[in-house]
Amino acid sequence: MLLYHSPATPFGRKVMVVILELGLKDQVEVIHVSGTPLAPGSLPVAQNPLGKIPALQTDAGVIYDSRVICRYLNDLAGGTLYPSAPALWQTLTREATVDGILEAALAMVYEVRLRPEDKQFPEWIEAQWAKASRALDLIEAEWMDHLNSPLDMPQFALACALEYLDFRLDARNWRQGRPKLAAWQAEFAKRPAMQATKPVAI
Repeated sequence: MLLYHSPATPFGRKVMVVILELGLKDQVEVIHVSGTPLAPGSLPVAQNPLGKIPALQTDAGVIYDSRVICRYLNDLAGGTLYPSAPALWQTLTREATVDGILEAALAMVYEVRLRPEDKQFPEWIEAQWAKASRALDLIEAEWMDHLNSPLDMPQFALACALEYLDFRLDARNWRQGRPKLAAWQAEFAKRPAMQATKPVAI
C-alpha cells in the first residue's frame, strides 16, 4: 500500500499512528507530499480529486478521508479500534467531534497563512476557535471516563488533534481550564506511536 502523507498534517498523523499501533508499518510505503488549496504542489490530485491528504493506494483502489482509511486499516488488521453497532455510533460521533476540532484549527491556520493580511477575517478566525473550544469543553466535562477506558479510535484522533493545536496554535493555550484533558494528553503522548509521528514544520 502507498500512503500519501505530509509530516505536518494531523489527519495524516492519525493514520500513521494507527498503522504503527496495528503493526502494519511493513505493509505501507509512505509518499511524502506537500501543497495547499491554492498551490497543490505534489498533493495526490490524481489519486484524490479533492487533492486532500492522506490518501491510501490499495490493490483495490484509492481510499481517502482519514476516517475511512483508519476504519479500513483497523478492519485489515483485525483491530478493535471500532466497536460493533450500536456502540459504533457513539465512537463515530466522537471521532467526528475531534475531526471537527481539526477542521476548525486548519481553517484558522489557512486564514493566516494563505490570505494577505489585509484580507484576513478576524471574526472568522474567532468563530472557528469558538467551535474548537466548545468541543474541548465538552470533552473535558463528559469524556474522561471514556478516555481512560480501553483504546479506541477517538482517543488516537484526540491525541493527534491536541498536539496539532500545540504545533500550530500554541498561543490559544487549549490546556487552560481543562486540567483533566491536559493530564490525559501528557500521559497519552508517551506512547511510542505518538513519539514516532510528531509533526514537523514544512
